[in-house]
Amino acid sequence: MLQYPQFDPIALQIGPIAVHWYGLMYLIGFALVWVLGRWRIRNGKTTLTLRDLEDIIFYCVLGVVIGGRLGYVLFYKPGDYLANPIEIFYVWQGGMSFHGGLIGVIIVLLIFARNRGRKLLEIGDFVAPLIPLGLAAGRLGNFINGELWGRPTSLPWGMVFPQTNDSIARHPSQLYEMGLEGFALFALVWWFARKPRPVGQVSAVFLMGYGLFRFLVEFTREPDYFLGLLAGGLTMGQLLSLPMIVVGAVIFYLSAKKSNHVPTP
Repeated sequence: MLQYPQFDPIALQIGPIAVHWYGLMYLIGFALVWVLGRWRIRNGKTTLTLRDLEDIIFYCVLGVVIGGRLGYVLFYKPGDYLANPIEIFYVWQGGMSFHGGLIGVIIVLLIFARNRGRKLLEIGDFVAPLIPLGLAAGRLGNFINGELWGRPTSLPWGMVFPQTNDSIARHPSQLYEMGLEGFALFALVWWFARKPRPVGQVSAVFLMGYGLFRFLVEFTREPDYFLGLLAGGLTMGQLLSLPMIVVGAVIFYLSAKKSNHVPTP
């Protein structure tokens, strides 16, 4: 059994200005998108330009923040926020949803694609390999904050989180998610995208990969106390991940069928 290391949630203090680790992880995540995106552009993996990349990052920041917050409101606590709608804007109290953020990113990328006269899936194929390392940074932020801990376990790496106010050893599920949704998904999508693929397939692999990894790791993650287990004994995260797997599989199949299995340069 391991003891959770005590982290100071503030990474940097400059006078009255405090930079929290979680916010810093968001910045690191988008910085990684910028670095990896520049590499893909300079190595001819896309016809998008560096200016396009900068615009995409700006759009995605809006999509992640607005979509992530509204997704949490709608998927997790609709009744609470309906009763107190002003609290929707209290983002400093926490409450972000990956699936809501993903929907937000899809919407803003659709707007970007239309403005540029391109296909959404074409933009998605460029962006998908850039995302997982940002997700890894976010999960590390969850671990530092001591939030989204796992279910009880007797495994030797079980960890006691003081935030739970008990002495029960739990899965460090944030680290599992960092490994699967972050590093493993990055390796999978980056490897798949190394060669020309039919439009939409890189996006599809990302959707299926994230959905599967998230579905699996949720078996070790403590369900939200205000929701518990839902239909079929699944968590909200699992129920939201299943459509990702299905949609990804459909996109992959239709893309392969449309291209007659001939890669698009």
